[in-house]
Amino acid sequence: MSVLPPEVHAALAQLLRALQSTDNALRTQAEETLQQEWIVQRPDVLLMGLAEHIQGADDVAARSHAAVIFRRMATKTQKDPLTNQHKELFAILPEPQRNAIRAKLLESLSGETVASVRNKIGDAIAEVARQYTDDSILAPNGDREVWTELLQSLFHASQSPDPEQREAAFKIFTTTPGIIEKQQQDVLQTVFTKGFADADVSVQLAAMHAFSAFFRSLAKKHQQRYYPQTVNMLAVLAQLRPQTSESMDGKVNGAGSGDSENLTKALMILIELAETAPKMFKPWFPDLVKFSMTVISDKQLDDTARQNALELMATFADFSPQMCRKEPTYTKGMVTQCLSLMTDVGEDDDDAAEWNAAEDLEMDESDLNHVAGEQCMDRLANKLGGTEVLGPTFEWLPRMMQSHSWRDRHAALMAISAISEGCQEQMEGELQQVLGLVVPALIDFHPRVRWAGCNALGQMSTDFKGTMQTKYHQVVLPAIIPVLKSAEPRVQAHAAAALVNFCEEAEKATLEPYLDSLLDNLLTLLQSPKRFVQEQALSTIATVADSAEDAFSRYYDALMPNLFNVLRTDHGKDHRLLKAKAMECATLIALAVGKERMGHDALGLVQILGAIQDNITDDDDPQASYLLHCWGRMCRVLGPDFLPFLKDVMPPLLKLAQSKADIQLLDDEENVAQMEQEEGWELVPLKGKYIGIKTSTLDDKHMAIELINVYAQHLEIAFEPYVLEIMEKVALPGLGFFFHDPVRVASAKCVPALLNSYKLAHGVQSQQFQHLWNGTVEKILEVLETEPAIETLAEMYQCFYESVEVCGKNCLSSEHMAIFITAAESVLQEYQKRVKGRFEDAQDREDGDEAGEDELFAIEDDQTLLSDMNKAFHTIFKNQGISFLQHWQRLLNYYSTFVTNPDPTQRQWALCIFDDVLEFCGAESWRYSSHIINPLIDGIRDNVPANRQAAAYGAGVAAHKGGEAWSDFACVSLPVLFTATGRPDAREDDHVFATENACASIAKILHYNKSKVQNEQQYIEEWLKTLPVVNDEEAAPYAYAYLAQLIDNQNPALQNADTAAKCFRYVAEALEAETLQGQIAQRIAGALKNLIIFANLDPAQLLAQLPYETQQTVRTFF
Repeated sequence: MSVLPPEVHAALAQLLRALQSTDNALRTQAEETLQQEWIVQRPDVLLMGLAEHIQGADDVAARSHAAVIFRRMATKTQKDPLTNQHKELFAILPEPQRNAIRAKLLESLSGETVASVRNKIGDAIAEVARQYTDDSILAPNGDREVWTELLQSLFHASQSPDPEQREAAFKIFTTTPGIIEKQQQDVLQTVFTKGFADADVSVQLAAMHAFSAFFRSLAKKHQQRYYPQTVNMLAVLAQLRPQTSESMDGKVNGAGSGDSENLTKALMILIELAETAPKMFKPWFPDLVKFSMTVISDKQLDDTARQNALELMATFADFSPQMCRKEPTYTKGMVTQCLSLMTDVGEDDDDAAEWNAAEDLEMDESDLNHVAGEQCMDRLANKLGGTEVLGPTFEWLPRMMQSHSWRDRHAALMAISAISEGCQEQMEGELQQVLGLVVPALIDFHPRVRWAGCNALGQMSTDFKGTMQTKYHQVVLPAIIPVLKSAEPRVQAHAAAALVNFCEEAEKATLEPYLDSLLDNLLTLLQSPKRFVQEQALSTIATVADSAEDAFSRYYDALMPNLFNVLRTDHGKDHRLLKAKAMECATLIALAVGKERMGHDALGLVQILGAIQDNITDDDDPQASYLLHCWGRMCRVLGPDFLPFLKDVMPPLLKLAQSKADIQLLDDEENVAQMEQEEGWELVPLKGKYIGIKTSTLDDKHMAIELINVYAQHLEIAFEPYVLEIMEKVALPGLGFFFHDPVRVASAKCVPALLNSYKLAHGVQSQQFQHLWNGTVEKILEVLETEPAIETLAEMYQCFYESVEVCGKNCLSSEHMAIFITAAESVLQEYQKRVKGRFEDAQDREDGDEAGEDELFAIEDDQTLLSDMNKAFHTIFKNQGISFLQHWQRLLNYYSTFVTNPDPTQRQWALCIFDDVLEFCGAESWRYSSHIINPLIDGIRDNVPANRQAAAYGAGVAAHKGGEAWSDFACVSLPVLFTATGRPDAREDDHVFATENACASIAKILHYNKSKVQNEQQYIEEWLKTLPVVNDEEAAPYAYAYLAQLIDNQNPALQNADTAAKCFRYVAEALEAETLQGQIAQRIAGALKNLIIFANLDPAQLLAQLPYETQQTVRTFF
C-alpha cells in the first residue's frame, strides 16, 4: 500500500524517465530538478517514493532504474540541519521515515521475481545497511541504531525454498559483512554450512563470496573459529570438477562436466582467503595442490580457470612460502606447469610473421597463458628462493633449449629472465653456465627465440649488475651487438633495449673497446623504416652516452648533426615521440661531453628546444614532458649561462607544478566501469562509492616540482626571483597534497633548495629571509604532525633538518622545538603500535616462514623514518645546543625504552640521540648521566656493529666534550673499549667502523679526559695496537692527532723501532685511503718525519715495504 499520493508518484515517474533520456538538455534539466526540488526540499519523499517505485512499478526497467537511483540518493552526502554535520541522505531522515523505507525495501526484496532487479534491490539494501554498521545512524539516546528486521529477513531468505532468494541474501551479506559480524557463531556456522551444501551452484558461490567477505572483516584472533568451513568450500570446488572431487572431501560427487566459469569464480574466492589466512588450508593443502595441478594442465578448460588455479597456488607462495616448501609436490609441480603454460605462445603464427609485422609493441598480453606462466615463475623464485626453485627449473631448461620446438626454447629463455632476480644468489656463481645456454640463442633461426635471448640478457644485466658488466662483457657484448643487424625489426629493437640494461650499469672503461661497433650499428638503426626501432636506438644511444661520459666525445660529430636534423624537421604527429627521444638523446650526450666540447651547439640545442616548446599545442603531445627534463639537463650543462632561457622555461613548468588534482566522485556503476578502462585514473573505494583521481595529471605535477628543484640547486642565487612564488603556490601547498605521495616528496626536497637560494640572495639575518623562514618552518612542523604515509614522513623529517641546516644557529624558537617534540612523540607512539602488530603477526606465521615482502618493506620504511628522525634531532642539537634540552627531555621515557629494546634498530636510535646530547650540550649532559652511562657501556658490548659504533662514539664525545664530570665514566669505559677493538671479528667489513670508533674514543679519553686514568703509559702501548684507522673519516683525525701528540712528546712507547715502523705504516695507509686529508694530513705527515728521526728509522726501507701506490702517496707529503 502506498503512503504517498498518486501525483507524487506521477511526478517522480516523469523525473525518472527524464533522467534516462538521450536528450542531453532534458537530462540536465532533470538532474537539476532532482537536486533542487527533491534532494534539497524533500529528501524523505524522494527516498520513500523511490522505494515504492521499486516495489510497485509495472515495468521491469523502471523498477531497476528506481533501485539504482535510490542507492545513489541514499548515499549522497548533505548537511544535516539538526547537527550541521555532513551525513548521507538516508541517515538524515527522521527515524519513522527510515523505518518505513526499510520495510518497503525488504518487502520488495522478498517479492521481486526478476533476478536482475532483485540484485539491484539487494545493492540498495546493502548501502542502507552499511550506514547502520558504520555507526552513521544513531538512536535518539545516542546509541548505535540496529536494523534488526534486516537480519531476520536475510536469515529467513537464506533458508527460502527459492534459490534466487537464498542467493540474494548471501549477496547482501557479501556487500555488508558488518551486519552479521556480531551474530552468534553457531548460527553463522549453520547458515554458511547450509549455503555451501546448497543444491544450486549459484547459491553455493554466493555463500562462498559472503563467507569470504565476512571472514576478511574479522580480527585475526577470531578468524580461526571459522577454519573448519574450509573443507566445505573445497567440496564446492571439487564438485565443479567431479572427476577429482574425491581427493579433497573424501566423497564422490555426481557426474557432470567441469564448469569453467563457476570454477573460476570459486577459485577467485579462495584466492582472497589464501591472501588473508593461508593457514586455514593447511590440513587440505596437499590435496588442493594436486587438484590445482589438474586444473592448470587441463586444456579443455578455459584459460581463465587454468590461470586462476595457478594464481591460487602462487598466492600460497606469496603468503605462506614455508607451507609450500614443506609440500613435496608443490615446487616441482608448479615449475612444470608454469613452463608448460609458457610454451603456449604464438598460436597459428609458427613462423612469427604476424608477430614481426605488429606495430603495437605495448599490446596487453597479461591474460595470455605464457605471460601468466612467466609472472608466476618470477613470484615463485622471489618468494620460495633460489634454493627451492633453481633445481626443478634447470631439470627442464637444458632439454628445452635442445628441443626442436621453438616454443620450448622460447619458454626456457623466458624462464631464465623470470627467475634470475629471485635466484640471484644461487645463479651468480653459475653465470658462465647460464650464459652458455642463453648466448647461442642469439643466432637461433627463429626470431622469437632470438628476441627471448635478448630479453634474458637484458634481465640478467639488471639482476646481476656489476658481475655481468665486469666479468662477462667479453661474452655478452660481442654476441648481442651483431643482433642489431637482424632482419626482423622487433628483434633489432629488443637487442637495443637489452643493451640499455647492460650499458646503464657498465663503467666507462668497460664500454670503451666496444663503442665503435656498438654506435655504428645503432646509427644504422636510426635509418630503419620502423619508427619504434629508431626510437629505441635513440634511447640506447642516450644510455651509452650517459655511461661512456667523456669517452663519448669522439662520436659527437657523427651523432649530433643527425639529431639536430631530426629535431629541426617536422614529420607530423606520428613522429612526435621520435623527436622527443631525439631531444632526450641530444641532451644526455650534452651532459656526457660537456659545454666546452659542444661549443656553439649548446646554444643551438637550447634554441631548438625553445622552438619546439613554442609549437606544442596539444595536451597529449609527448614532447612536452620530455622537454621539461631536457631543459633540466641543459641547465646542468650550461650552469649560469642557462639564465637567459629561464624566462621561457619557467611559465609552463609553473603551470604544471600548480595544477590541481582532477577528482571525480563516482556513484554510478557504469561510470566506474568506464573509468576503469581509461588509462591514467586511480579508483579509491569510499563508502559504497568511488573517488576517481587522475594520476596522469599528478605525475606531471610531480615531475615539474622535481625539475624546479634541479633549477634551484644548480642556479642557486640566480633562481631567487622565482622563490617566493614557488614557495607560496607550489612547494608549501605540495607538502600537504595528500592525493599523491610523490608530489609531497618532491615538494619536501624542493623546500631546502629554495631556502638556500633566497638566503644566498638576501642573507640569513635579513628581514626578507626571516619572513620566508617563519612561514616555511610552521608548515613543515604542521606536516610532521599530519603526514599519514611512513615513507613520506621520513622525507618530511629530511626536509625539516635540511631546512634547519640552511638557516643555521638558533633558527628555531622554543615554540618550534615544542611542536617538533609533540610530533615526534606521536610518531614514536604509532611506531611502537606497528612493531607490536608485526610481533603478533609473527606469532601467527608458519614455522620457518619469513616476513612477507610488504612487511619487510614496512620494516625498512620504519628504519628509514627513525634514521631521518635521528638526523633531525642531531641537527636541532647542533644548531640549538642546550636550549633544546628542556623539550628533548619530554621523551626520556621513550629513549630509555628504546635503548634496552631487543630490536637493534631501536637501540641504535636511542644511542645516537644520547651521542648528540653528549656532543652538543657539553657539561649540561651530565644531568642525564643516569640515563646514558649504562646504555653506552652495554652498547660497546653489543654484538650489532652499528650499535657498538654509536656507543663507542658516545664514550669518546663524553670524554671530549663533557668535561670533568664525565672523567670517572671515561676511565671505566677504557677496558670495555679495548675489548671491543680486540674482538675476533673486529676488522671484518661489517665491524671495522665500530672498531675504528672505539680506537678513536680511546684516543679522545687519553687526550682530553685522563684525570682518573691509572697506568696511562700501559694504555698508550695497548692503544697503538688498535690502529690503523683507514675507513672512518670522522674517527681518523682524532686517532692520528693523538698519535702525532705522542710523537711530538717522544713517548717511550715509540722508541721501539718495530712499533714506530708499524705506526709509520698505519699513517701511510690512512693517507692512501684518504681518511686523512688537508691540514690534518699535513700535520700528521710532519709528525711522521719527526718519528723517523726520533726512532732512528730508515725511510727508504719503510717505503720499500709499502705497495707502489701507497709509496707514491706518501712521497707527496715529504
